[in-house]
Amino acid sequence: MRAGPILIDEKDIEERFIRASGPGGQNVNKVSSAVQLRFDAARSAALSDAIRARLLKLAGARATKDGVVLIEASRHRDQARNRADARERLAALVEKAASSPKKRIATKTPASQKRKRREAKARRSEVKQGRAKVAAEE
Repeated sequence: MRAGPILIDEKDIEERFIRASGPGGQNVNKVSSAVQLRFDAARSAALSDAIRARLLKLAGARATKDGVVLIEASRHRDQARNRADARERLAALVEKAASSPKKRIATKTPASQKRKRREAKARRSEVKQGRAKVAAEE
Protein backbone atom coordinates (compact mmCIF):
# COMPACT_ATOMS: atom_id res chain seq x y z
CA MET A 1 0.00 0.00 0.00
CA ARG A 2 1.35 3.43 -0.92
CA ALA A 3 1.06 6.44 1.41
CA GLY A 4 2.70 9.29 -0.48
CA PRO A 5 6.44 8.58 -0.69
CA ILE A 6 6.16 5.66 1.78
CA LEU A 7 5.39 2.10 0.70
CA ILE A 8 3.70 0.14 3.51
CA ASP A 9 4.14 -3.63 3.48
CA GLU A 10 0.85 -5.59 3.43
CA LYS A 11 2.23 -7.80 6.26
CA ASP A 12 2.11 -4.79 8.60
CA ILE A 13 -1.64 -4.36 7.97
CA GLU A 14 -4.28 -6.64 9.43
CA GLU A 15 -7.95 -6.30 8.51
CA ARG A 16 -10.92 -7.71 10.40
CA PHE A 17 -14.48 -7.43 9.24
CA ILE A 18 -17.08 -6.72 11.90
CA ARG A 19 -20.77 -5.95 11.97
CA ALA A 20 -21.53 -2.28 11.57
CA SER A 21 -24.23 -0.22 13.23
CA GLY A 22 -26.23 2.36 11.33
CA PRO A 23 -27.95 2.20 7.93
CA GLY A 24 -28.43 -1.05 6.10
CA GLY A 25 -31.78 -2.39 7.23
CA GLN A 26 -31.91 -6.13 7.93
CA ASN A 27 -28.60 -6.49 6.11
CA VAL A 28 -26.79 -4.82 9.00
CA ASN A 29 -27.61 -7.80 11.26
CA LYS A 30 -26.31 -10.41 8.81
CA VAL A 31 -23.24 -9.03 7.03
CA SER A 32 -19.91 -7.97 8.50
CA SER A 33 -19.43 -4.85 6.40
CA ALA A 34 -17.41 -2.66 8.77
CA VAL A 35 -13.63 -2.88 8.63
CA GLN A 36 -11.23 -2.72 11.55
CA LEU A 37 -7.76 -2.03 10.14
CA ARG A 38 -4.74 -2.55 12.38
CA PHE A 39 -1.38 -1.12 11.31
CA ASP A 40 1.61 -2.19 13.38
CA ALA A 41 3.57 1.08 13.24
CA ALA A 42 6.01 0.03 15.99
CA ARG A 43 7.35 -2.89 13.93
CA SER A 44 7.00 -1.42 10.44
CA ALA A 45 10.28 -1.18 8.54
CA ALA A 46 8.77 1.38 6.14
CA LEU A 47 8.72 4.14 8.79
CA SER A 48 11.65 6.05 10.21
CA ASP A 49 11.71 6.75 13.95
CA ALA A 50 10.69 10.38 13.45
CA ILE A 51 7.73 9.50 11.21
CA ARG A 52 6.69 6.69 13.58
CA ALA A 53 6.67 9.08 16.55
CA ARG A 54 4.64 11.70 14.63
CA LEU A 55 2.22 9.03 13.39
CA LEU A 56 1.52 7.72 16.88
CA LYS A 57 1.07 11.25 18.17
CA LEU A 58 -1.32 12.12 15.32
CA ALA A 59 -3.26 8.89 15.82
CA GLY A 60 -3.91 9.84 19.45
CA ALA A 61 -6.57 7.53 20.94
CA ARG A 62 -6.51 5.36 17.81
CA ALA A 63 -3.00 4.17 18.75
CA THR A 64 -2.43 1.46 21.34
CA LYS A 65 0.41 1.33 23.86
CA ASP A 66 2.08 -1.31 21.68
CA GLY A 67 2.29 1.10 18.72
CA VAL A 68 -0.61 -0.34 16.72
CA VAL A 69 -2.85 2.16 14.90
CA LEU A 70 -6.53 1.11 14.78
CA ILE A 71 -8.86 2.53 12.14
CA GLU A 72 -12.52 1.54 11.99
CA ALA A 73 -14.50 2.25 8.84
CA SER A 74 -18.26 1.77 8.69
CA ARG A 75 -19.39 4.79 6.65
CA HIS A 76 -20.55 2.71 3.71
CA ARG A 77 -22.94 -0.21 3.41
CA ASP A 78 -20.60 -2.58 1.62
CA GLN A 79 -17.36 -4.14 2.77
CA ALA A 80 -15.24 -3.18 -0.25
CA ARG A 81 -15.96 0.55 0.09
CA ASN A 82 -15.31 0.44 3.85
CA ARG A 83 -12.03 -1.40 3.22
CA ALA A 84 -10.94 1.23 0.69
CA ASP A 85 -12.03 4.02 3.07
CA ALA A 86 -9.98 2.55 5.95
CA ARG A 87 -6.90 2.24 3.73
CA GLU A 88 -7.31 5.80 2.44
CA ARG A 89 -7.58 7.11 5.99
CA LEU A 90 -4.44 5.21 7.02
CA ALA A 91 -2.57 6.53 3.96
CA ALA A 92 -3.66 10.10 4.76
CA LEU A 93 -2.51 9.70 8.37
CA VAL A 94 0.90 8.31 7.34
CA GLU A 95 1.28 11.01 4.68
CA LYS A 96 0.53 13.73 7.24
CA ALA A 97 3.07 12.19 9.64
CA ALA A 98 5.67 12.01 6.86
CA SER A 99 5.66 15.77 6.34
CA SER A 100 7.70 17.41 9.08
CA PRO A 101 5.95 20.31 10.80
CA LYS A 102 7.13 23.84 10.11
CA LYS A 103 9.12 25.41 12.89
CA ARG A 104 7.23 28.29 14.42
CA ILE A 105 9.04 31.62 14.33
CA ALA A 106 8.31 33.69 17.40
CA THR A 107 7.10 37.19 16.56
CA LYS A 108 6.34 40.23 18.67
CA THR A 109 2.84 41.61 19.01
CA PRO A 110 2.60 44.67 16.75
CA ALA A 111 2.40 48.07 18.47
CA SER A 112 -0.88 48.79 16.65
CA GLN A 113 -2.46 45.67 18.20
CA LYS A 114 -1.29 46.69 21.67
CA ARG A 115 -2.73 50.18 21.12
CA LYS A 116 -6.07 48.78 19.91
CA ARG A 117 -6.28 46.50 22.94
CA ARG A 118 -5.61 49.38 25.34
CA GLU A 119 -8.24 51.55 23.60
CA ALA A 120 -10.80 48.74 23.78
CA LYS A 121 -10.06 48.27 27.49
CA ALA A 122 -10.46 52.01 28.08
CA ARG A 123 -13.83 52.05 26.23
CA ARG A 124 -15.06 49.06 28.22
CA SER A 125 -13.92 50.71 31.45
CA GLU A 126 -15.90 53.85 30.58
CA VAL A 127 -19.01 51.76 29.93
CA LYS A 128 -18.68 50.09 33.31
CA GLN A 129 -17.96 53.41 35.05
CA GLY A 130 -21.18 54.76 33.54
CA ARG A 131 -23.16 51.97 35.23
CA ALA A 132 -21.90 52.87 38.71
CA LYS A 133 -24.39 54.33 41.19
CA VAL A 134 -24.27 58.08 41.41
CA ALA A 135 -23.67 59.36 44.93
CA ALA A 136 -26.44 61.69 46.18
CA GLU A 137 -25.17 65.24 46.49
CA GLU A 138 -26.13 67.23 49.61
